[in-house]
Amino acid sequence: MQLELRDITKRFGALVANDHISLTVEPGEVHCLLGENGAGKSTLMNVLYGLYQADEGQIVLDGEVQKFSGPGDAIEAGIGMVHQHFMLLPVFTVAENVMLGNESTGFGGSLDLEAARARVQEISERFGFHVSPDAVVENLPVGVQQRVEIIKALSRDAKVLVFDEPTAVLTPQETDELMQIMRQLKESGVGIVFITHKLREVREVADKITVIRLGKVVGEASPTATNVELASLMVGRPVELTVHKEEPALRDNSLVVTDLTVVDDAGMTHVDDVSFTVAGGEILVIAGVQGNGQTEITEALLGLQHHVTGSIKLDDRELVGRSVRKILDAGVGFVPEDRQSDGLVGSFSIAENLMLDRSHGKTFTSFGSVQKSKLNAFAQEKLESYDIRAPGITTQAGKLSGGNQQKVVVARELSRDLRLLVAAQPTRGVDVGSIEFIHKQIVATRDTGIPVVVVSTELDEVAALADRIMVMYRGKIVGIVPADTPRDVLGLMMAGERPAGVGA
Repeated sequence: MQLELRDITKRFGALVANDHISLTVEPGEVHCLLGENGAGKSTLMNVLYGLYQADEGQIVLDGEVQKFSGPGDAIEAGIGMVHQHFMLLPVFTVAENVMLGNESTGFGGSLDLEAARARVQEISERFGFHVSPDAVVENLPVGVQQRVEIIKALSRDAKVLVFDEPTAVLTPQETDELMQIMRQLKESGVGIVFITHKLREVREVADKITVIRLGKVVGEASPTATNVELASLMVGRPVELTVHKEEPALRDNSLVVTDLTVVDDAGMTHVDDVSFTVAGGEILVIAGVQGNGQTEITEALLGLQHHVTGSIKLDDRELVGRSVRKILDAGVGFVPEDRQSDGLVGSFSIAENLMLDRSHGKTFTSFGSVQKSKLNAFAQEKLESYDIRAPGITTQAGKLSGGNQQKVVVARELSRDLRLLVAAQPTRGVDVGSIEFIHKQIVATRDTGIPVVVVSTELDEVAALADRIMVMYRGKIVGIVPADTPRDVLGLMMAGERPAGVGA
């Protein structure tokens, strides 16, 4: 089935999320939709799937104009979507999830679960998915849950499949398996729209590439295009993708974590007896699939976790048991993984956000009053030196793009008198150009002799920044390895396996 999108335009008030976008997906073709976060990719696919109604333009299938009032219409027409966040009920079996919303009945009006089981078995065997129809979804690895989503779409005879950032929660091995699944689907005649911002994956699987920037199609590219060419097309300017850094010059000031255990209010252990050291002038990157204890480690370092045992020493001073305020005052800078919830106050100006957590000191206040001349001068300097794209320092942070919001957080944290930098997912949801800038700032901080802890689920970022890599799985350290450890080895470790020769 051929899919055409003709001049699709979608507005949200004054914001034009999609501006006359046109593209064609042929049967048996992988069409990559490439763009920065916020470029309009997901909005366009939500229009295709019937979740949004286009203000202008047409959806055309095999030459016939379609009108989708909701996802049910899109599914009926042969459109399937594999969402980044899976739409599955964890307590249901695979077969129950597949039949959900498309229930068939047998004799007497009872649900025909056997028909759903047979359908799952047939699709699984045809594509080599190795998924049991009777498996409970919550007991399946993430990569297998994604296969269930694909089976669910194929069970409804999808002729065009949309994959929306499908590798965000996968290990490298699971990503490779997904790429192979895409190739099998392509060979069976299914058209695929693959939404991503990861250049490596685009070049590996795409037949055609459409690049979107700021809601518009800015060009098409060949899969043979280099990463630099694709990145430049995404951002609109030349981009340096390589992080240049010298060998670390290690110093005595260090972070020493010993026997750290973090338990939540319900008694579940998220970090289990973890020990590691980060020297001054070194970047330790904590790698792993999201949800394996990395977040809890960073929160323990900041005093944000309430049930912590073990020791965290910075420059031989114990941090466990100290308040967040005292830990920040000890020189700890923190870039949280969710900038909007934990890093910024959206209704505050850029200048006000730059003084968060520092309003009690003498830098910007005198006798309880903010010294606006000092704050404004500081904020203007950071606006320029960190290339924060905004009309001015009085602009509300919530009105900035994701990349510029992250630059405000990074500017604030790196302007402290630092003894330790903790950066969790420092480039999540930001464009290629902002990634380049933030990476340089992190390396520059390390080069001043500060210990740096980075948490990242992106292996390209792990490899770019790390002096050493600590891999986490289910709250434990699988191993601490050199920065040049091969991706396939890291992938095995992220799945909980410790390859031969890797120590704990």
